[in-house]
Amino acid sequence: MIIGDQAKPLIVQGDQTILLETYHPLFEQARDAIAPFCELEKSPEHIHTYRLSALSLWNAASSGIGTEEIQKRLSDFSRFPVPQNIIRFIQDIIGRYGSIVLEDTVDPMILRLSVSDPFIRDELNHRKQLHRYLIPDGDHFLVHLLHRGTVKVELIKIGYPVQDTGSLREGEPFPLTLRETTLSGRAFHVRDYQRDAAKSFWSKGTPGSGFGVIVLPCGAGKTIVGLTVMSLLQTRTLILTTNVAAVHQWIDELCDKTDIQRENIGEYSGDQKQIKPVTVATYQILTYHSKKNDDYPHFSVFKSNDWGLIIYDEVHLLPAPVFRITAELQSVRRLGLTATLIREDGKEREVFSLVGPKRYDVPWKEMEQKGWIAEAYCREIRVELPDDLKSRYAASENRGKYRIASENYRKEKIVLSILENHAEDSVLVIGQYVEQLTRIAKTLKVPLITGSTPNKERELIYARFREGSIKVIVVSKVANFAIDLPDASVAIQISGSFGSRQEEAQRLGRILRPKQKNSFFYSIVSHYTLEETFALNRQKFLTEQGYEYHIEIWDEESA
Repeated sequence: MIIGDQAKPLIVQGDQTILLETYHPLFEQARDAIAPFCELEKSPEHIHTYRLSALSLWNAASSGIGTEEIQKRLSDFSRFPVPQNIIRFIQDIIGRYGSIVLEDTVDPMILRLSVSDPFIRDELNHRKQLHRYLIPDGDHFLVHLLHRGTVKVELIKIGYPVQDTGSLREGEPFPLTLRETTLSGRAFHVRDYQRDAAKSFWSKGTPGSGFGVIVLPCGAGKTIVGLTVMSLLQTRTLILTTNVAAVHQWIDELCDKTDIQRENIGEYSGDQKQIKPVTVATYQILTYHSKKNDDYPHFSVFKSNDWGLIIYDEVHLLPAPVFRITAELQSVRRLGLTATLIREDGKEREVFSLVGPKRYDVPWKEMEQKGWIAEAYCREIRVELPDDLKSRYAASENRGKYRIASENYRKEKIVLSILENHAEDSVLVIGQYVEQLTRIAKTLKVPLITGSTPNKERELIYARFREGSIKVIVVSKVANFAIDLPDASVAIQISGSFGSRQEEAQRLGRILRPKQKNSFFYSIVSHYTLEETFALNRQKFLTEQGYEYHIEIWDEESA
């Protein structure tokens, strides 16, 4: 008796996990089919494990992928019949999306929360944490405009996403046009996928549109998507990003690719406090406060202008305090830009509720195949701890073990070897620990950029790297954030945060700008240590995106 269809690569299990056989001929097709509605959990060599979650299913639903389509994709690739409890789970979770709707009333300060299911209405009536926000009114609830975001967050915590169709304010008009020729004299046009991403966000201003997240690889032009949305909305815009270098990059792009005059663009950072029709601010200045329990004095920038659009650049790094003010800004159009929706603090649901659901997503390998980002090769090199570190490692607590393994001085010889093989390439050496980075920078006799490097010095080094007068720079975690280094083609990761998939995405993204040559991403890890364990989690992101991850053991004697 033949059990199941051996020609298919998936096994859908009753515990909401999905097993995918990596050596199966249909592996890539199956992976691409299920990626929009489930999350990768484990990625060993032969079998990858995915999980269906409420958030992954709601993001799929917000992108137009419904229950029938999900069931069809699972059935098409499943070796065995999809368990009935999984079908019911999908139907239940997807069914919750759209069952609670926020809508306008005649009073612009009051919204109606319509709940179609009497059972859900009854449950909300009995939730104490909702009593202060929901006003029962017949077969629905009334919500004050100020509590719009808070209600959405509270409801998703208990498993009910809110479909928000309430009005969004237009903001004060600010006309702008995208250039056909940049200031530098190059032809400029918006790529098809960038325009599609912008349109999926705007959706011609229909109810329930104008807020959400666009997910595109680093190097795919998320900034251009932001500019395109601005050109569609024609309104005053506040742009929030990660650091001063990113602020200046946004300003450069605005001047280069739109007809906005420089005097109409404000920089709001530690260096300057300008508020103009288009203002670019850092997350750091917004979350600055002198004492722990003090208010955030720079939150006033959110209400200092009649903004019609707020752009959250690198939304996966949105600081927790900004969620508070974001909850109050639910009447403003909100665009999140990111290469990954993964957050290390687990606040993906807050991003979903307060910024918006995923509106557009393209797999990295698909972008690579079309030539929009560079082809990348990923290698992990494992090296043993030297004998003089093994006793210290054994006697340390986990955090100490991780640092000792991360700072393994044998890694420096591997860096030198890699650089010999990439003598003509532009290389980033990226790490976590400043002492280690300082030592390597001195050995290589190259510039070092850390969080304490002054902005002017930092930008000068970046400029020399772009023009090719510097071929190698050593960078700390600042490389995780928005920096534009289009010619970088090699990244050597010598240490990183504890198993951070988010960080892996950002670091790989630094070398994916389209160019004539391939890109190489090296990660050096201490063998048989805690660092190696965490590296397995970091690999998940690369696996999710379809990258092969080659592992080799460093042979000290033959090197």
